[in-house]
Amino acid sequence: MDKKLRFNSAAIHGGQQPDKAYGAVMPPIYQTSTYAQTTPGGHQGYEYSRTHNPTRTALERSIASIENAKHGMAFASGMAAIDTVLKLFQPGDEIISTDDLYGGSYRLMTKIFQKYGLKIHFVNMGNVENFKPLLNNKTRLIWIETPTNPMMKVVDIHAITSLGKTHDVLVAVDNTFASPYLQQPLNLGADIVMHSATKYLAGHSDTIIGLLAVNDDDLYEQLAFIQNSGGGVPGPMDCFLALRGIKTLHLRMQRHCENGAAVAIHLQEHPKIEKVYWPGFVNHPNHEVAKKQMKAFGGMLSFVPKGGDLATAKEILEKFQIFTLAESLGGVESLAGHPASMTHASIPKEIREQSGVVDGLIRLSIGIEDVQDLIEDLDQAIA
Repeated sequence: MDKKLRFNSAAIHGGQQPDKAYGAVMPPIYQTSTYAQTTPGGHQGYEYSRTHNPTRTALERSIASIENAKHGMAFASGMAAIDTVLKLFQPGDEIISTDDLYGGSYRLMTKIFQKYGLKIHFVNMGNVENFKPLLNNKTRLIWIETPTNPMMKVVDIHAITSLGKTHDVLVAVDNTFASPYLQQPLNLGADIVMHSATKYLAGHSDTIIGLLAVNDDDLYEQLAFIQNSGGGVPGPMDCFLALRGIKTLHLRMQRHCENGAAVAIHLQEHPKIEKVYWPGFVNHPNHEVAKKQMKAFGGMLSFVPKGGDLATAKEILEKFQIFTLAESLGGVESLAGHPASMTHASIPKEIREQSGVVDGLIRLSIGIEDVQDLIEDLDQAIA
């Protein structure tokens, strides 16, 4: 399809081609490891499914379409995608990342790649001035999350990408919390966009998968070489599930955002809640940046009950009836998590608390249920 589609249409049709075999409306699940060749080396674009698979290709074209990218790439997980990006660099290279980083990303950078000679700096990216002093001739990558996990810090993508271009530094954005429905980092100057598509993109808590989107041909070739060499690729069933999820992304995200706003406002007014972190509040740090670069404020929020202690947080989490205490986010169902012992347990206590991840913090992924049921569940758990 040559016509440039608006987002809601691109989520369904973007990058898709008619099935060449039988005209299937949905891309078939090509459950195969290898492909017949007419002559040695005479393959027709597919030779081995670690390198390419038609179902995976359909997903990669889809993410490229909705992120307004030239190239999409699918991986076995979001972490496999990040791992591939970090393998672009050499010992002695330096990376700047946010101080409020998903625990798995922090673990990968510090426990795996630092021992191979990469130097990682963690800094509060709420103000671009904070990390200007860290830029030097060894800086190769700025890694952004926005909104961050779990403190919902908002990072000015355009300001940082402008700085990156000035210093010839790649800028990558983990766009998992926002999804392409809310923000498209490549449009704001980013070089790489990463998704844990396990979350909002697939949207049904039934698959593990990661995605990258890029525009630069040379960068794509480098990433594709590492991807094929390392082999961290998804199976066709996972690709099919993610692609199916993307087709309803715009509908689900609209409800996630509506419900998220209602829950955030309710919690802010609750007498037993000390603090709510949600980018939609006018007093949230960089709220104006969020308004500028996001279509809405998302379905993720965090809060601290009064007292802010572990015992109170644990009591609330164990009393939920609709919210499910579980890892992950972005599914149709509402989830509650305790970052200090779950998603961010790999970050030392003194480091995570500096960014606000205290023992009493609770993170919510607001689903698409009836919002009044969610509010009532919160009220009975907090009471």
